[in-house]
Amino acid sequence: MSDYVVERIEGKRIVNGEVQYYLKWLGYPRSENTWEPLENLSCPDFIAEFEESEKKKTKNRKRKLSTQSSVESNGITMAEKKLDGSIGFQRGLIASKILGATDTSGKLMFLMSWKNSNYIDLVPAKVANIKCPQVVIKFYEERLTWQSDIDEKKRTRTSNANSATKRENLVQIDLTEGDC
Repeated sequence: MSDYVVERIEGKRIVNGEVQYYLKWLGYPRSENTWEPLENLSCPDFIAEFEESEKKKTKNRKRKLSTQSSVESNGITMAEKKLDGSIGFQRGLIASKILGATDTSGKLMFLMSWKNSNYIDLVPAKVANIKCPQVVIKFYEERLTWQSDIDEKKRTRTSNANSATKRENLVQIDLTEGDC
């Protein structure tokens, strides 16, 4: 079994509540970089260094945005609106696509991408249903599967071709698979 050595951490994301880091492996091209969950890593120095650099980047972005932003009529700058944790609709973005769904918080949430933006947000389904119903419908339609009742299929195969049979259909929506 060969050992892989981390050269540096190049990114971070949270998937289903699990922190993952994007790793550049020593001696391998960038095309071989992988996302790895935190529990699989044994490189606390790289993690600390990456987190510290991210804090510095965030501070620099806040300073840069606050100096470039103009004050709106309500006295809140654009920078404050973007960095206060507001979701896409609150930032004035338009929904592009629902990438997935989760109910880990106890209520249904959609992972939403936005038009002309690199942002993605978890949006409560109730909000998405009102703000972008066509996007929600498209999401469900992409995952809609029709399945005939298995028992009814068996009866249909064995029944006489001339006899009338009742056919029941079930609708199944699979929220775990997608085009992501």
